Amino acid sequence: MIRYSLACVGEHEFEAWFSNSNAYDTQRKKNLVECPVCGSSDVKKQIMAPAVRSSDKAVPADVAAAKMVGEVRRHIASTHDYVGEKFADEARAMYYGDAEHRPVWGEVTPDVAKDLIEEGVPAMPIPAPFAPEPPRRKARLS
Repeated sequence: MIRYSLACVGEHEFEAWFSNSNAYDTQRKKNLVECPVCGSSDVKKQIMAPAVRSSDKAVPADVAAAKMVGEVRRHIASTHDYVGEKFADEARAMYYGDAEHRPVWGEVTPDVAKDLIEEGVPAMPIPAPFAPEPPRRKARLS
């Protein structure tokens, strides 16, 4: 087994294991090597000294975990509405019946998160590795 340090076009760095260097090349050509952060298959090797394992029986835990984190991140991004800094307002409106319930995610300060918890508003933090990247704001033309 050989481990490569990789990075996608979005500059997300990650590691992946392959049975040999030809396996990496073959999988990359078929767009099978994906960034666990954004799902991009535009991936390139980083400069590093490859690590060699003597057994190819087990999938390394870090690879399995990175894949799972990427799947959770993509699930949240595709099933939840990003409401940004309006998260607390949206969560409260749904909790108090002023808005229709729907899955949302966004950002709040630690103090606002504490207030939501004290009010009983069902909200929870998304640990950084699992949080999708917020949508990019469109540039305004002047």
